Amino acid sequence: MNPYLKNLNKIEFVVTYACTGRCKHCSEGDHTSCGERIDPQIAADAVRKIGLEYDIKTVMTFGGEPLLYTDAVYAVMKTASELNIPKRQVITNGYFSKNIVKIREVAEGLALCGVNDLLLSVDAFHQETIPPHVVKQFAAEVKACGIPIRLQPAWLVSATDDNPYNRKTREILDSFVDLEISANEGNVIFPEGNALKYLAEYFTDELPENPYVEDPCNVRCVSFEPNGNVLGENVYRRDIMELLENYNP
Repeated sequence: MNPYLKNLNKIEFVVTYACTGRCKHCSEGDHTSCGERIDPQIAADAVRKIGLEYDIKTVMTFGGEPLLYTDAVYAVMKTASELNIPKRQVITNGYFSKNIVKIREVAEGLALCGVNDLLLSVDAFHQETIPPHVVKQFAAEVKACGIPIRLQPAWLVSATDDNPYNRKTREILDSFVDLEISANEGNVIFPEGNALKYLAEYFTDELPENPYVEDPCNVRCVSFEPNGNVLGENVYRRDIMELLENYNP
């Protein structure tokens, strides 16, 4: 086993950078590469091969908006479920269709493929461009299908800071009380992409260290981009196991 990957326990896929929101805090900025999406079969194959060699605890799909391409999400999660990977997580803004039949079908599909942890991005930033009533409809359908669901807010400066965006986020979270969906601790916005462009006044001159950057000498999470890039290589050009075996930071 590659010593740089001896603690690998998580696989994640940025399914696509395409998104139904245009959020001021988005680290991806204006989503200029939104035409790409991960290939479902290559992604599922990677999960299977890695899962058989490493003690993977979590498989995650996110974006962009991953549910714009449910075939990829279903393929990844079905494989993770077959391998009995404990946490099979989807992060979504809940807005991929206004059609109630489509919304219900997607919720049922997520349940069938084994998703057991759904984080719903709900806050002042998402709800500036994403209709809350559609998101609540999706949340209700997900809950009806028995999928554990939590709200995942983005906080500006900190979860306790009293700024206009955080106050609005708290109001939006309260609007989900009737669905009896609890809020996760969420995440604090990192100053990059749109956040630096639109929210610069809230950040100090000295930028904090990015909490999402992996230690290249102790990789715990293998992250796939929509174009197949992973660990400085590309899974469309090289088999994932060959790529992992030859990884050298």
